[in-house]
Amino acid sequence: MAGFRDRGTSTEGHRAIPHPSVTVVVEFGAGPLIVDDPTGRQRRGSLVAGLGFGAVRVRGEHFAAVQVRLSPVLVPAVLGVSPADLDGAVAPLDDLWGPPLARLREQLAAASTWAERFALTDAVLARCSRGGTSVDPEVTWAWRRILASHGRVRVDSLAAAVGWSRRRLWSRFHAQIGLPPKRAATLVRFDHAAHRLAAGVPTARVAADSGYADQSHLHRDVLAFTGVTPATVAREPWLAVDDVAWPGHAARHRPPGRGIRH
Repeated sequence: MAGFRDRGTSTEGHRAIPHPSVTVVVEFGAGPLIVDDPTGRQRRGSLVAGLGFGAVRVRGEHFAAVQVRLSPVLVPAVLGVSPADLDGAVAPLDDLWGPPLARLREQLAAASTWAERFALTDAVLARCSRGGTSVDPEVTWAWRRILASHGRVRVDSLAAAVGWSRRRLWSRFHAQIGLPPKRAATLVRFDHAAHRLAAGVPTARVAADSGYADQSHLHRDVLAFTGVTPATVAREPWLAVDDVAWPGHAARHRPPGRGIRH
């Protein structure tokens, strides 16, 4: 969870880097939050972005927002849809949350601190949770294994570990997580590499440590996910709110795992 505020100092916006989660953004500022997605469509206000969304630009003047990253295995319970229904796209959050979203926006605007806003958002997430899950335990295990390995795991080994055929794992994983397992592993590996780049690790070292064949392989993956080079991704301010990229950054001012971006 992270808080963002724009004080009207820039209208160019920032590139949002694809992340292995479903991203929920609740906007509550004086000005609109505007998102330009890779297809050229423009979204305004609160939104939800599917797993592995393409590189988008976020802009606006005098907006404020709380961003929540949800594990895809929790999305059916919290949002009431499958990650596959989102299909990696950016959609209005109003369509999923309705009246509770309007009330949350009012509460966020009235709150005086980010800690209070995070607590309000936590409470709404809990109330919206429908309980249970529509994700198979085998799929949940495979997803967590992909995360734990930073994407460096073979689909064949995942299928063998859960006692499924490769085809069945592909079908069930795709339907419930929103990406095929190999694509999900590629996204997780890219995310790990992007945070290493943002932390200042040399590109050659990142490529070797992240399981890429060489720097050219890393370059192609980064370009495919973001539209820019690894050197540009390393400077993207959007990653600066993440404790993985900046361990301990502003730790005195936020709970673990939560950031404030101004």
